Amino acid sequence: AVQAWVDEVVAHYGRVDVLVNNAGILRDGLLVKFKDGQMVGQMAEADFDLVIAVNLKGVFNCTQAVAPVMIRGGGGAILNATSIVGLDGNFGQTNYVATKSGVIGMTKVWARELGRYGIRVCAVAPGFTATEMVAAMPEKILDGMKARTPLGRLGAPRDIANAYVFLASDEASFITGETLRVDGGIV
Repeated sequence: AVQAWVDEVVAHYGRVDVLVNNAGILRDGLLVKFKDGQMVGQMAEADFDLVIAVNLKGVFNCTQAVAPVMIRGGGGAILNATSIVGLDGNFGQTNYVATKSGVIGMTKVWARELGRYGIRVCAVAPGFTATEMVAAMPEKILDGMKARTPLGRLGAPRDIANAYVFLASDEASFITGETLRVDGGIV
C-alpha cells in the first residue's frame, strides 16, 4: 500500500522532496500492575504490537519506499514525528516510548546512510500541544501540563508545524540527524 501511494505521488508530481512521517497511536498501560501484593494487570501484547506496527514500522515502511525516489531526484528531507517521551520516558507508556525512541534512533541511522545522497533526516519532538485529543482532557490535567511547562502554556499546533517547515526548508540545509524539541522548555 505504501509503495502504491509513493508511485502515485511520483506519477503525478515526478518527485518527492519532503516526507513527514507523522502517524501515531496510543495504547497506554502499565507494564505490570500490582495491588495488595498481587498482579492485577499488565500491558496486553496486542496493544504493544499495534503501537509498534503503526508508530515504528509505519515510519520504516514509508521511508524505505520514499528514499529511492529522493536518491534518484537528487535529495530531500525526511522528517519524523517523535515525542519528548521518546527522549525522557513516561509512566505507563512502555510501547509508545519504545516507538518514539526507536524513531529517534532510525533518524540518526538514516541521516548517516542517506546524507551522501543529499537527503537530510531529522525528527521533531513535541511537548504538550493543544490538539483535539488534549483539549478533551479534564481541566485539572491541562492545568498540570501548563504548570510543568516553563513557558506556562501548551504548544499550539502551529508551533509544531513551524518546526517542520524550518527543517524542510533550505534554511536547515546543514542540519541532519537532529531531534528538535518543541516543548516549551520541559527538561
